[in-house]
Amino acid sequence: RVRAARAQLPGITYPADTDWQRRFEDEFAYQETDDQLAAMAEIKRDMTSPRPMDRLLCGDVGFGKTELAIRAACKAAEAGKQVAVLVPTTVLAEQHERTFKGRLADYPFEVQSISRFKTGAEETEILAELAQGKVAIIIGTHRLLSKDVRFADLGVVIIDEEQRFGVEHKERLLALRLTADILTLSATPIPRTLHMSMLGLRDISSLTTPPLDRRAVVTEVIAKNPIRLTQIIARELARQGQVFYVHNRVHDILSVADDVQRLAPGARIAVGHGQMGDAELERVILSFVRGEADILVCTTIIESGIDIPRANTIIIEAADRFGLAALHQLRGRVGR
Repeated sequence: RVRAARAQLPGITYPADTDWQRRFEDEFAYQETDDQLAAMAEIKRDMTSPRPMDRLLCGDVGFGKTELAIRAACKAAEAGKQVAVLVPTTVLAEQHERTFKGRLADYPFEVQSISRFKTGAEETEILAELAQGKVAIIIGTHRLLSKDVRFADLGVVIIDEEQRFGVEHKERLLALRLTADILTLSATPIPRTLHMSMLGLRDISSLTTPPLDRRAVVTEVIAKNPIRLTQIIARELARQGQVFYVHNRVHDILSVADDVQRLAPGARIAVGHGQMGDAELERVILSFVRGEADILVCTTIIESGIDIPRANTIIIEAADRFGLAALHQLRGRVGR
């Protein structure tokens, strides 16, 4: 019903690329792949046509989906519209805020995020500015879908890893603004999303070419073996890298961290999981990002989108307890 209504209503027609937009795209530090350029052309075609965009952008982890989302956000913000970026986890909201702010540093668009890491007062202030139209790009978890979040002029909604949100979240989003353009990013689209693309209810763009110099991730499935684990950790640390050690049970994660410490006596170990206080979790993740810890013993909180280029080895304990999408996402944390 929502989709039928969207098809009938005129969407927002954005102007063609300006010099600003071209300059912004030229500032990208890497060489775009052909797929990226093709997908961006499709996204722009959607944005400049009167029909509301509803596009699914599929691409493996690290294939450059975020950059395309930032370009679409920049185009919308330049036309005076607001952009909402919906992400599944607090850690990812924090990381996207850094990425977006970094890329848009030279442009007069205010980027903010709302998540558990913000205090109540900060959140109230951000929401007030959002309602007045001062914030151009807002990044947040499903907190963005709350009743008290009001936009002055919402133009584009970007949903990162759609399969992590419930159906009611997404319908609330679509109903929020029937005319808003929707861009969905996913490395592992759920069958329902894919099915809708196949039916033609939404358009699909695929990124299949890895970026230049991207190596394939070597995946081993082995029985738990302390000697092998010691070798794996030692090899990664010898080249000044970092290791993720995923143990998805909070109740004994500290004793697992002690076991890991015995495997790598000289390593600095950090522990992170979703039941920690927000400030503490943020401190742990940031210390790992800054390279102040060598091994992060954690639950699947790292699963979505967190990008730490120096971490190139991941050990997943009891992998048989994970779903395929979760394993695919976790594997994507390494080999950037």
